[in-house]
Amino acid sequence: MSSLNRDSIVNKKIVRPIILHEDDCELEAWDDEEKGFVTWRTLVSGDRTPTEGLTCGVAELPVGRTTIFRMHRHAPPEIYYVLEGFGALKINDQEYAVKKGSTIYIPSNDTHCLINCGDVPLRLFYVFAADSFSDIEYEFPQS
Repeated sequence: MSSLNRDSIVNKKIVRPIILHEDDCELEAWDDEEKGFVTWRTLVSGDRTPTEGLTCGVAELPVGRTTIFRMHRHAPPEIYYVLEGFGALKINDQEYAVKKGSTIYIPSNDTHCLINCGDVPLRLFYVFAADSFSDIEYEFPQS
C-alpha cells in the first residue's frame, strides 16, 4: 500500500499519524494574579504539530498552592479527563467534585476553574475542538 493510501488528505494537505511523548513537549506555565497557577504541555496543536481540528495536552495543578487556575472562559468547548488526584471544578455557578477517571465536558464560553483539593498533583488531559492552542482566546473575568 502506498504512503498516500495510509495517510488522510484534509483540506488538500496530507495529514499523517503522529506519536508523541509528554516529556518531549515544552513545559509551559501561568503564574500570576489574573490567571492563577497551572502548568501544561501541549501535545497536539496545529501550530506545533502537523495536525488540525483538535488541540490537546496535559495540565497539572500542584499541591498546596495558594493561587488556583482562575475562573476563565473561551469559545471552543473543552473536555477534561482527570489522570491523577482530586479537586473541585466550578462551572458557572455549580461546583463539582472530580477525581481520577472523571470526564468533564465544558460547553463553549462557560466560565470555569479548577482547584486541587488533594495531597498529590491534580493532572488532567484536556482537549479543545480547535486547530491550535494559539487559536484559543482565554478571558479571565474579574472575580
